[in-house]
Amino acid sequence: MPAQKNILLLGSGFVAEPCLEYLLRSGNNRVTVACRRAEKAQELTSKYPGSTAVSLDVEDDAALEAAVAAHDLTISLIPYTQHARVIKAAIKAKKHVVTTSYISPAMEELDAAAKEAGIVCMNEIGLDPGIDHLYALKIINEVHAEGGKIKSFESFCGGLPAPEASNNPLGYKFSWSARGVLLALRNNARYWQDGKLVEIEGKDLMDSARPIFIYPAFALVGYGNRDSSHYRQRYNIPHAETCVRGSMRYQGFPEFAKTLVNMGFLDDTPRSELSAAAAGDLPWNRVTQQLLGQASATPEDLLAAIEAKIDTQDPELRKRIIHGIKWLGITSPSVPAVKRGSYLDVLCARLEELMMYGEGERDMIILQHKFEVENKDGSHNTRTSVTLMYGEPDGFQAMAKTVGVPCGIATQLILDGKLTTTGVIAPMTPEIYQPIMDLLPSEGINAVEETV
Repeated sequence: MPAQKNILLLGSGFVAEPCLEYLLRSGNNRVTVACRRAEKAQELTSKYPGSTAVSLDVEDDAALEAAVAAHDLTISLIPYTQHARVIKAAIKAKKHVVTTSYISPAMEELDAAAKEAGIVCMNEIGLDPGIDHLYALKIINEVHAEGGKIKSFESFCGGLPAPEASNNPLGYKFSWSARGVLLALRNNARYWQDGKLVEIEGKDLMDSARPIFIYPAFALVGYGNRDSSHYRQRYNIPHAETCVRGSMRYQGFPEFAKTLVNMGFLDDTPRSELSAAAAGDLPWNRVTQQLLGQASATPEDLLAAIEAKIDTQDPELRKRIIHGIKWLGITSPSVPAVKRGSYLDVLCARLEELMMYGEGERDMIILQHKFEVENKDGSHNTRTSVTLMYGEPDGFQAMAKTVGVPCGIATQLILDGKLTTTGVIAPMTPEIYQPIMDLLPSEGINAVEETV
């Protein structure tokens, strides 16, 4: 019988449970779930024999090093800013590490030390990044093996409510804090389009959204996600005149989100009048009045001021946005605002009140890669790869599963000695990504490919 493997899982959030469930299918694995507050870890481990909960402050280097050294492998599902600290502890103990995050410069600096220690530091093995790499590289390498070239590469991914659950004006719902989703609206985008390097400032990001056709049943739009210009090199597609990776939302989201941006709601500057310590109740119409600098706080006057902030001239969309503002209640004198310190955080609190997933509601992930291919004989065709998955009502959400399960698969392959490439790595080569991809279909995760 194989020897028991001990795994340290840092974090007990949204994606930890599918990862834990996968790893505990093997009777040889024991998993320690570590959080700053042990009771958070216990909420998870109480459901899974073979797992135990501990309290661990990852900023306590001695405690972190001791915990990492006591296990065969550490999975870091805590904020990415802490991963380099975890990798340093793993290098010292000569133990493997897995994260689902992008490789940051601080992590990349540890590559040589990780190789010298003989450890695998696997990263970017969730959904985006993760599954997106696997299915993109599969087709890219097939085209290259046949002597062809990738002339255009577009990849868009969306974590969305299933259509029947997209029942609010933004067509969006939250599984956890709204803050990260809103802050992403401030990110700049950079990508190649028709041989030109396109750079879009965060304030203009929503204006750049365009329709993305996948299936007729879905009205989807997409916009660039941060800097994807370097993927021509990373994916070895130097001939790609277009190279863009982006996010998808339902139609109408960008125009509504841009209105909130224009109103100033992405301002995270602390304000005394919005702090929890501020005396008295704060109705929402007063928050919006202060934000817009209006003399009047009546809903009618506030709506008129907001209407001037709507960029789109489409009359139907303008109506939808005003309806959505009313639905949010942010011009109402009878809806109390939760004081969280800044305009951004006060809005987050309201969105979380109204737009969390309800009992039995499903989420959905949809990922499309689209390639324009020049074949060896000079002919051209279009290849697509689509991953579509729905969450289970009252079970794992699709987003949690498509991040947590690939992470679990990579972890198991490392423990089994089937993934052995040392250093700070991502699934960029066939010897790394193929074994992971081979196991995804049995978990209900796959891609449908078409050539036109």
